[in-house]
Amino acid sequence: MSKRVTRAERRRFLGAAATAGAALAIPSFVPGAVLGRDGATPPNERIVLGGIGIGNRGTYDLGCFLPQSDVQFVAVCDVKAARREAIKNMADKTYGNRDCATYQDMRELLGRSDIDAVLIATGPNWHALASILAAKAGKDIYCEKPCTKTIAESLALANVMRRTGRVFQAGTQRRNLPHFAFACELARTGRLGKLHTVYAHPAGMSTRSSGWAAAQPEPPREEIDWDMYLGPAAWRPFNRSLLDGFNFEKGGGLVGGGVLEWGSHCVDLCQWANNSDDAPAVEYQPPKDGRLEAFYGNGVKLVIRNDGWLPLGSCPVRFEGDEGWIEAGDSGKMVISSPALLAGRKVAEIGGYPATFHVRDFLDCVKSRGKPLANADVACYSHITCHAANIAIFLNRAVRLDPKTCVFDGDEQANRLRSEALRDPWRV
Repeated sequence: MSKRVTRAERRRFLGAAATAGAALAIPSFVPGAVLGRDGATPPNERIVLGGIGIGNRGTYDLGCFLPQSDVQFVAVCDVKAARREAIKNMADKTYGNRDCATYQDMRELLGRSDIDAVLIATGPNWHALASILAAKAGKDIYCEKPCTKTIAESLALANVMRRTGRVFQAGTQRRNLPHFAFACELARTGRLGKLHTVYAHPAGMSTRSSGWAAAQPEPPREEIDWDMYLGPAAWRPFNRSLLDGFNFEKGGGLVGGGVLEWGSHCVDLCQWANNSDDAPAVEYQPPKDGRLEAFYGNGVKLVIRNDGWLPLGSCPVRFEGDEGWIEAGDSGKMVISSPALLAGRKVAEIGGYPATFHVRDFLDCVKSRGKPLANADVACYSHITCHAANIAIFLNRAVRLDPKTCVFDGDEQANRLRSEALRDPWRV
């Protein structure tokens, strides 16, 4: 049973006790919003939310959470003082108070028993470990992508969520957009005939290490906690340029690259279309002529390519079967081989890949204890396909992955890239 439910039951008990003594009480006016009238959610039914690492993308995500009537955002943790203050001001302005607490160490925020769920939008070097710490602290998690840096982290993340029973939603919000969901449905249900090829768009197909910038004077810890910013990532000297943009660990460590960055969206949709939410692709070829090809256990080919797409916006996917095909992108539009495949349905065109529907899916599952569309098992195997593709790119040769163990067949060099050492004292 979640802590939120326990608190709600306790509050209902106290409410009943108060009612029993109402004859002795002085009559007073109680605003309808407190009682849940006029569409408002009573406080004891709200999901109490905290935020960890709320920068540019996290601020957008939080903007999707704050308007939800059943959410109360109460605390933010960030290693940067300026971000802590900015998010506190954002929350306090929403609620008309100064109640949002600030923390520099996520362990203090996770130690609060009143917090039900957390939004994690740190850099990717923290995503998996912060999610695992949150789950062990009894919190449900909405985590931005990419959720993991390695195959080993992917497996550990899914395992911890299963053991703790926490609700986890990866920030792959396209699963909750109508046209992408419809395209996957056509492929999944056989409306395209026997599926033979799925196409994903990466941000690029290069792999690289994180690099090493020249040392600069480290700011006071109260301003920027550099050690906590690095977290489990390998140590390097402070350089302010590493704080700019998404994160210096973008896409992962040694074999980080664009396949993971966009692939955590596009490959994820391909796996959904192929009914492969529970297993990664098996065989991976190195890129040739701008295309990387991989194969699932059922024989379906995954093509990761930068070019050759219809003008349908960013993050396009395409699914081809013996009897038809469909392609969709972030414009909210899709192109289909035959109008008959619509079967009279009108699919909403929602462009710009908003996260509102994805956030709502997460919140509904926090209440029901169901699995959201981008749960930890889904994220685990779509990320593993991306990691394995990156390893094929890095080694510039074919690799084969056992879909059950997620170990490369007889390939010591590839298997060394399944994981990476974490800096003390952090452990997955």
